Amino acid sequence: MSLVIPELQASHADALEFLGRGDHPMLLGEQWVAARSGEWMEAVNPATGAVLGRFPNGDAADVDIAVQTARAAFEQGPWPAMTPAQRAKILWRVGELIEQHIDELSELETLDQGKPIWVGRYAEIPGAAEQFRFFAGQAQRIEGQTLPTSINYQPPGKQVFAYTLKAPVGVVAAIVPWNSPLVLTAMKLAPALAAGCCVVLKPAEDTSLTALRLGELLLEAGLPPGVVNIVTGRGDVVGAALAAHPGVDKISFTGSTQVGRSVLSAAGGNLKKVTLELGGKSPVIVMPDADMDLAIPGAANAIFFNTGQVCVAGSRLYVHRSVFDQVVNGIADIARGMKLGHGLDATTQIGPLVSRKQADRVHRYVQDALTDGAKAVVGGRQLGPNNTFIEPTVLVNVRPDMACVQEEIFGPVVVATPVDSLEEALALANDSIYGLAASIWTSDLSTAHRAAARLKSGTVWINCHLMFDASLPIGGVRQSGWGRESGQAAVDNFLELKTVCAVV
Repeated sequence: MSLVIPELQASHADALEFLGRGDHPMLLGEQWVAARSGEWMEAVNPATGAVLGRFPNGDAADVDIAVQTARAAFEQGPWPAMTPAQRAKILWRVGELIEQHIDELSELETLDQGKPIWVGRYAEIPGAAEQFRFFAGQAQRIEGQTLPTSINYQPPGKQVFAYTLKAPVGVVAAIVPWNSPLVLTAMKLAPALAAGCCVVLKPAEDTSLTALRLGELLLEAGLPPGVVNIVTGRGDVVGAALAAHPGVDKISFTGSTQVGRSVLSAAGGNLKKVTLELGGKSPVIVMPDADMDLAIPGAANAIFFNTGQVCVAGSRLYVHRSVFDQVVNGIADIARGMKLGHGLDATTQIGPLVSRKQADRVHRYVQDALTDGAKAVVGGRQLGPNNTFIEPTVLVNVRPDMACVQEEIFGPVVVATPVDSLEEALALANDSIYGLAASIWTSDLSTAHRAAARLKSGTVWINCHLMFDASLPIGGVRQSGWGRESGQAAVDNFLELKTVCAVV
């Protein structure tokens, strides 16, 4: 079967105006500039291969200027000295502007990344706006404590008064992946800005357009120049330079575990603080008493949403043997009925992967699994004019030691295994180097809460999967990362705790 993808165009006037510029410079201070090297990279629509425009191919020289600009803004600019209410007002305005431009941003995100338009329009970009609104409130909740001590100070007549302060950590490097560009950017910028930090943002080279458009909205909202700087380019050049730069106080990175290790190693030069949101291989456990009208479409959505390009995608399915065929066949039926197509087609359910390179990688995992004895109940083919589409795929007859079971595929591929008990399901679910998220589907709340306590993951969903809110911390254990994003805890990533002890 061939897959014909029409060359659909943006329809929103603002998206057309942005794309019509052709070249999209990066942001240093309040200036939109080319890379010092003069080199450019192309933004490409993964569905068709059409070139959308160019952005600077930055390097260490651009990073150095950006860090110096952020440092000057932090040390001499108004942002850290603003009252919490002043910062909150600007952050709230950013959220409003994202919402006002949601149709434009959704089209840009779809064209640049490939995702179905509804994923951005109704899930991710509203989520980005809510990040800025939530952390506008958190800017006014940064508090210290007064501390009782047992210090016996001499001479008599004096007493010890101790308290803590929380201060912004300084210059932050935010490195963002390509799967959900705008919302993941917001998850880093909003808490860092609420804390009073200044930021150098490095978007993924595959998806830089909406980050650059967001930079324009940040300035329009009243963010002072230099508080957010955007350097585009390759991860192994710009990202590596940021991770190693002595002028950066904090790295916030989202991406693969392999690259996360490199970031951590580079950050050791000046012992900068690091937050890592890394890979996952999230288990979905379905017990025999689950509501199948919820569990089957829920498990399908857990892996096929955003074409499986989700860090917490439910890519390992453990189903009680008594309902295994029902669940697997139900998910396979959903997969067969999903429409592959251009993301701007409102009926598309599965878009392309972000690049031919990524699609080739996912397809190799499927082919290797089939060679090793797995069976594809549905899917498995690589399609499209640029071979960037992967059919939604369900694999059975897999073993725990297979690469498709142990390694993050990051595509619309789920591996399904029957289990005979909750104990077996939990043992298999925890048999992973990762620990980002998990879900359990059951009508027994006792079973659900016991499982939630024993699953080794940063998030556990009960009778749902992929539930997000700006108030809910997300992050991993094991090799899925360090620290948490979203929620009140996220602001603490960008704060230093200072103890003050006075004799009065």
